[in-house]
Amino acid sequence: MDQDSTLPDAPPTCLEDSDAEDKDDLSGSNVVVQDQSNANVKLEDLFDEDDDDEEFPSSGVSKEDVPSSSPPPSPLQVAPSAKYSDPGVMKAFYQRLFPFRYLFQWLNHSMKPSNDFGHREFAFTLQNDAYLRYQSFPTSDLLRKDIIRQNPSRFEIGPVYTTNPRDRKTLRKSSAFRPLAKELVFDIDLTDYDEIRTCCDRANICHKCWSFITMAIKVVDVALKDDFGFQHIMWVYSGRRGAHAWISDKRARNMDDQRRRSIAGYLEVIKGGAQSGKKVNVKRPLHPHLARSLEILKEHFQNDVLVQQDPWAQPEKAERLLQLLPDKMLNDALRKKWEAAPGRSSASKWADIDALAKAGASKNLDGKALLEAKQDIVLEYTYPRLDVEVSKKQIHLLKSPFVVHPGTGRVCVPIDSGRVESFDPLGVPTVTELIHEIDAWSPQNQDAELEEESKKLQDYEKTRLKPYVDYFRTHVGVLLRAEQGVRKRDNRSPSDEVAIVTHEQPAYLTHSDYSNAGALLQLSTSFPGQEEHFKDKEYDIIK
Repeated sequence: MDQDSTLPDAPPTCLEDSDAEDKDDLSGSNVVVQDQSNANVKLEDLFDEDDDDEEFPSSGVSKEDVPSSSPPPSPLQVAPSAKYSDPGVMKAFYQRLFPFRYLFQWLNHSMKPSNDFGHREFAFTLQNDAYLRYQSFPTSDLLRKDIIRQNPSRFEIGPVYTTNPRDRKTLRKSSAFRPLAKELVFDIDLTDYDEIRTCCDRANICHKCWSFITMAIKVVDVALKDDFGFQHIMWVYSGRRGAHAWISDKRARNMDDQRRRSIAGYLEVIKGGAQSGKKVNVKRPLHPHLARSLEILKEHFQNDVLVQQDPWAQPEKAERLLQLLPDKMLNDALRKKWEAAPGRSSASKWADIDALAKAGASKNLDGKALLEAKQDIVLEYTYPRLDVEVSKKQIHLLKSPFVVHPGTGRVCVPIDSGRVESFDPLGVPTVTELIHEIDAWSPQNQDAELEEESKKLQDYEKTRLKPYVDYFRTHVGVLLRAEQGVRKRDNRSPSDEVAIVTHEQPAYLTHSDYSNAGALLQLSTSFPGQEEHFKDKEYDIIK
């Protein structure tokens, strides 16, 4: 991204604790599902020139509603006690702040309306918890008007289908209605780290455990770019305790479920539930992706895990560490040392492993096996814990960027992967804070010159949402330019400049097969149909 599009450091605030578990994806929830597939779009709506609902208006009522003799329009008024769940608050957010235009361009991949948007499924969660699936809209204006009318507490984005989702029941064969494309997505949730984080659990988060999300974004982002050649990746804060990745490259959108499973399998290293034994079982020599990941994660392990989390402070937790080491005599020596010093920190216990090994605590110690065990431990406590099921199917629905999280009121804003360590989830603005910021920018509080300037500002520019919308706009602009280039190259042979992944493998070859056959299989996974063009080319498998 451009230098001027980076996001600012958010000021720290306190995240509301909540015992209610909130699932970021509702595609499998037990909610009332209503079908509005028979809703008709009137022809006049497609050409509606009424701009009462103009996106990003200035504060106050529209010009059409104010007689010429009336005083200047008043700002949005939200009671100080109003909560983010109040319907009036949500409606004001959709009317004044939500970036519908950029959302349309992002999903449509063009300025001109197309089936990429018109055949896209949207799903609304209404204020009464009713769940409306298979909503679709030809234009961003119609999406905006319907969202303002329905006033959902949130909405999800689904795939692009072969036909308009509203018309699916009119097809003679149900099999004719199928997904064609969808962004490749990844979901990281801190509840999957509950067995290793000591500061919080369930829906609660703090800066200490957010570092696990930071580690995950770093590892997955570089793998998607360097190993798979993807360029258009946007990370989005889930609003409470996680992050989502949206990959918008055309190759990624057009992948079938088998290829999505392959990429998810490539990135999945941590396997097994909280009660399972060893969760990391990788072959040696380490796959380049894992070697690179260890290099990224080792500093985080020392500071964010050993010091901040202190995961083995309790005896039962320290026993878990010993279970992951390969030598019984060494384990016995470590256990004896730790029992003699009950308050020993995790950082000290980690250092004790090498100290006792070098002191000859075990005569038959296999140094190579110990090193590999320690590498696996670092991976188990730092490597991304992905909800891979989210990534495997085109039909999976995922919460839209910029919606409001119903449990916290925080906006699901983009995360600049280039400055991921400066992102503060506890400083992300809530919807009520944003609306009050619009009120605070009222022209009546400005001098004459500033008052004139403020009239030209869109409402989001008067709030802390501005840098996030600007970042999104920049991301969308880069994507649109790339899509124009893709369309121009559609009828041409691929050039040698097409990104070739040197060590990426399908799921069934993950972290093990470095052969030429494995590379060709990888090529067919990432560049389907291009094997013939590249089969005589030489490229490095592993260095």
